Amino acid sequence: MPTDERNRINLLGLSLAELTQLVVDWGEPRFRATQIWRWIYHTLTDDPNEMGNLPLELRQRLMDRTYIGHLPMVERMVEPDGLTEKVAFRAHDGQIIETVLMRYTNRNTVCVSSQIGCPLGCMFCATGRSGYTRDLTVGEISAQVLYYSQRLREENAHVTNVVFMGMGEPLLNYDAVWQAIANLNDREGLALGVRRFTISTAGIVPGIERMAKAGMEVGLAISLHAPTDALRDKLAPINRRYPLARLMEAARLYIERTGRRITFEYALADGVNDSDECARRTAELLDGMLCHVNLIPMNPIAGCDYAPSSGERILRFQELLVQGRIQTTVRISRGADIQAACGQLRLRQLAGPQEGSAE
Repeated sequence: MPTDERNRINLLGLSLAELTQLVVDWGEPRFRATQIWRWIYHTLTDDPNEMGNLPLELRQRLMDRTYIGHLPMVERMVEPDGLTEKVAFRAHDGQIIETVLMRYTNRNTVCVSSQIGCPLGCMFCATGRSGYTRDLTVGEISAQVLYYSQRLREENAHVTNVVFMGMGEPLLNYDAVWQAIANLNDREGLALGVRRFTISTAGIVPGIERMAKAGMEVGLAISLHAPTDALRDKLAPINRRYPLARLMEAARLYIERTGRRITFEYALADGVNDSDECARRTAELLDGMLCHVNLIPMNPIAGCDYAPSSGERILRFQELLVQGRIQTTVRISRGADIQAACGQLRLRQLAGPQEGSAE
């Protein structure tokens, strides 16, 4: 079980079944686990002393042997319009985890990270260009969502959607991501519907296949960026391991097993992947598939020489996809002013004392 340096168990790192086993091992009735779970994920408390329907002896045992591993926030940046904000959390080892909240008229979407850094090295992504340190734990993933659940509750609002589009490749940390989704989805806690989650991948085929066979209808977004192997090899090096033919086969399996539409993300860079030929070949690649394409003007990234496509070029690309019977929208970039837009989260450390843990 996940513990900190004092050998206490992080309750955010447990499934409900694991928490139940822990409580039973302590000689308590099974229903106590559900009570604790509701205090953590529904009431959003981080203090066992506030769990008023638990016996005093159990509350003290929780204080002595466990902790609720919320992440300490060390930096918060907000866009001038107040609709997008980015928070930096400090992990137990001093590493920084970045999480983004995007407010819309009818929803509040939390963009969470799944790794510290990323090993894939995609050209359009600052995280991948800055290297990889480690995977996040179940507790660290869940803590990002619970932070904003608490924040929004103070505004009489709530988290409506969670997208795994922050730092890291979520399908390379599949087990922790999937367990965090299960914990946040559980009806006794936060009860966030499974269709409210979306996992974004650069194209990890085995992970897509596992998603397809898992039975939970979690949304899938695939970063495409190119319609040919030759070009995609340069932009997303994972394509050399899982080329487009295999990726499309896995995508079709996901659609067949879940009945859900896939979103393909396509970041447009001037003179790189925004030609009429690229648009036509993208339409051919996706022909007949239950999918939607999000066209994204490439966001500025330090160290990358690519520039975003012009508005005229983007609209032309969209026009050609629509002619090819591909549902397409141009996604308005959010958070660029605070380096919180698509591809801009990065591996970094902040000065200051290390505090807290969420393993």
